[in-house]
Amino acid sequence: MGSVVSEAVKLIVSGDREVLFIAFTSLRIALTSTVLASLISVPLGVFLHFTSFPFKRGVVSVLHALMALPTVVIGLLVFSFISRSGPFGSLILLFSPAGIVIGQVILASPILTSLVYTGLSKIDPRFHETLITLGARKGDVLTASLSEARYVIISAVLAGFGRVVGEVGVSMMLGGNIRWYTRTMTTSIALETSKGEFELGLSLGLILMILALMINAATHILLKSED
Repeated sequence: MGSVVSEAVKLIVSGDREVLFIAFTSLRIALTSTVLASLISVPLGVFLHFTSFPFKRGVVSVLHALMALPTVVIGLLVFSFISRSGPFGSLILLFSPAGIVIGQVILASPILTSLVYTGLSKIDPRFHETLITLGARKGDVLTASLSEARYVIISAVLAGFGRVVGEVGVSMMLGGNIRWYTRTMTTSIALETSKGEFELGLSLGLILMILALMINAATHILLKSED
């Protein structure tokens, strides 16, 4: 076991070409998915918080339920749309980084929206009332509320990134785990472990662990600074 760990560390320290390619591919896809999901989810979370409409409670409940949607279900759903026989088959998105991004955006969006909505809901109601009493307009109230909840929103984005960078179902089903093209850290770990090649899998696992620790530390620092 010690030799396996030492070889895994050696692959990282030496800058193994395949390890770096897989790691950067995972980061590139996860960052793209997180940015796109944030552009959709942050405004949607803000809209849900500041707008009243019929069945709002039901919409929020469905949103919370979608946070637990299995990745393989999302992968199967997107697969049916972008496969050759699907309505978007002509775009050739299946087994490509773009296909993975689509799946990860769908995976992350409910999580980000729910966390943003929940974070804004925790703002003291007297904060809004005070602003209105002082003559603030709706736009000013919105801007002030977003500024007040900025750390919660950033932590929600970090949580979304952590979710997509560590998922395997969507990446495997929509990316195909193609070497030097769509192979990510999670799909590589699954493949290399099944082959008995533990060194490469462990090296990628160590990178994932470091990323997870960094995300958790950043989230903790942001939430602590808010207090």
